[in-house]
Amino acid sequence: MTEKLELYKRLLLQWTEKVNLIGPEAKANIDDHIAEAVMAAELVKPEGECLDFGSGGGLPAIPMAIMAPESRFSLVEADQKKWAFLKHVVRECGLNAVVYGDRLSRALARFPPSLRFSLVTSRAVGSPEEWVPSLAAWMEPGGRVALFQSTPDVPPIAGFEKTEVFRLPRGVSNYLVMLMFHVKQ
Repeated sequence: MTEKLELYKRLLLQWTEKVNLIGPEAKANIDDHIAEAVMAAELVKPEGECLDFGSGGGLPAIPMAIMAPESRFSLVEADQKKWAFLKHVVRECGLNAVVYGDRLSRALARFPPSLRFSLVTSRAVGSPEEWVPSLAAWMEPGGRVALFQSTPDVPPIAGFEKTEVFRLPRGVSNYLVMLMFHVKQ
């Protein structure tokens, strides 16, 4: 696993020189960002089908996929340069992942109707109350959404309940907020 994490880091830094995948803060603290994603994988223990929305340069999805090789990750990223990078990393690292170069709404329409996610991750992508509800039809009963964000707060979202909040070590306002999906009776 360490070799794959190092390969991912090397590829991310190489591509960032040409394509600007991550900003200056993330580049300067790349080891901390990767360690945070590894820690998150240990906290949430990805299993089964997992979705990462707004995958960008692959944080947290790529390290999580490396740490949970038995899980299958679907990575959704609309930016063509970023999804080209993600496809390259998935291939080079031999990950059990599929990259969808599209917006979330269009990617969801392309998923097999029987697909259900046990875990959805997202790092600082818009307002969760706007996009999390669109996932309800794709969630396993008891499936979880892991939001990497700057605040521990999440507005109420129908069908989802905030269950846990973890303070992440990188920065003073860095949280992993867990939501659980509840099937309507």
